[in-house]
Amino acid sequence: MKKFKTLDDADVSGKRVLLRVDLNVPMKDGVVTDKTRIERVLPTIREISEKGGRVILLAHFGRPKGKPNADMSLERVAPVLSEMLGQPVGFADDCIGPVAAGIVAALTDGDVVLLENTRFHAGEEANDPDFVDALASLGDVYVNDAFSAAHRAHASTEGLAHHMPSYAGRTMQAELEALEQGLGNPERPVVAVVGGAKVSSKIDLLQNLVSRVDALVIGGGMANTFLAAQGISVGKSLCEHDLADTARAIVEAAKAAGCEIVLPTDAVIAREFKAGAASETVDVHAVPDDAMILDAGPKSVEVVNQWLDKAKTLVWNGPLGAFEIAPFDKATVAAARHAAELTRAGKLVSVAGGGDTVAALNQAGAAADFSYVSTAGGAFLEWMEGKALPGVEVLKA
Repeated sequence: MKKFKTLDDADVSGKRVLLRVDLNVPMKDGVVTDKTRIERVLPTIREISEKGGRVILLAHFGRPKGKPNADMSLERVAPVLSEMLGQPVGFADDCIGPVAAGIVAALTDGDVVLLENTRFHAGEEANDPDFVDALASLGDVYVNDAFSAAHRAHASTEGLAHHMPSYAGRTMQAELEALEQGLGNPERPVVAVVGGAKVSSKIDLLQNLVSRVDALVIGGGMANTFLAAQGISVGKSLCEHDLADTARAIVEAAKAAGCEIVLPTDAVIAREFKAGAASETVDVHAVPDDAMILDAGPKSVEVVNQWLDKAKTLVWNGPLGAFEIAPFDKATVAAARHAAELTRAGKLVSVAGGGDTVAALNQAGAAADFSYVSTAGGAFLEWMEGKALPGVEVLKA
């Protein structure tokens, strides 16, 4: 069942279309270093342009705190976008006021213009009605293609949708459909892999997942906190000992919900965390006091892979070990490749997201084979936590 309106429902021909996109791309010395987010919005821009809409791009960049900041101007993104789109992209050095209005007035059907960083105005993050009105005066139709900003009720992500016909762009649509397949209405059994350094940043996530999945694989530094909560000594490993009660409560909640918690049974340990450090694999009950756990061991990976073999749906957020440094990336790479293989064979629907996750899957060469990899960090996490996202709620039909 379709819960939100998409471009299929929109008439954009001859209309001024305010299109919210995510162009918050990594940049070094004025050069875009990763174009993934730009690539993701090209289909929506092209479709609106080809249907004769006048495309007015709204986006933020960095955290300028409500005032202009030359280092966070979107001006440097416009030529990159133009080159990738294969057509000219104009640029207005403000997103409201006479400059923006003049440029928008000069557009013809199919034209594309990028307006300056919406966060150069305090009204954007405050969702200020006057600022929303100023943006709204520039358009006839609103399309949101920035799922990654959908967890924020800002003027350009939520406010505008109350003023004009509003639709999800193709990237937003793909994201929402993938998430629905992953957790909304998934095919069971569902396995979730949650890794990363700290339990504290993912308490809401873990509490939501235990009631919604059949098995929850816990990896990374978080696993150490769960092991320690069971009275297992984790040596000098990263561990939040003060969260032992929370970890035990999550395990109890999982039991009550019939969700299996999967923790490492063996671990790769080292005395120092650096590339090429001497490491060995031990049982989790045999971690020396002067060593730290930096990755899950091969037996643990085998158990994870057995769960993946049984699963129909996988939701993945966070690595299983300290994947940034070899050899502590082995568990993440092995499990990710196994999930990719099952997805390729049509046996698994795999949805992954979160910053570290994307990097880890790319490193494993597995990202391309996952059913969907979300580039949205915070929004993906909040969705996994079961929270309503303002920018999505407002698009519901």
